[in-house]
Amino acid sequence: MSDKKIQNPLLLLDNSNMNALLNEGEYKCTNMTFEEAREIIRMYSKEDILVCFLHHDTYDIIFNYIGIPKQDYRYRQIRNMRVNQDGIIFKKYTTPSETQPIIHIDGVEAKKVQNTYVYCVHITRVK
Repeated sequence: MSDKKIQNPLLLLDNSNMNALLNEGEYKCTNMTFEEAREIIRMYSKEDILVCFLHHDTYDIIFNYIGIPKQDYRYRQIRNMRVNQDGIIFKKYTTPSETQPIIHIDGVEAKKVQNTYVYCVHITRVK
């Protein structure tokens, strides 16, 4: 990307704000691998990426488990995507744990109750 600030920054989204963006327009969504998500993010400068969610667990997943370089991306609440604007949705879903192992830490029991999964979707507003 160029050194100049682009008009349509890349949006990093999650389940919490994705539906708010789809108020109007037509969109193309494509599932993508974590590697594809990393490569798209690397194509943008830090100034041309907006984080559009506040959930710390999503932030932790993106930067600690998916392997996207942690940067001080700007946060902005977005209500509508612009035509030709791209985003990456980090979709999380949770299932009950099939096993519920109990661990003991400092005399306290903790039980696994669910599993969290994440997958990435590339979204573009086309109209």
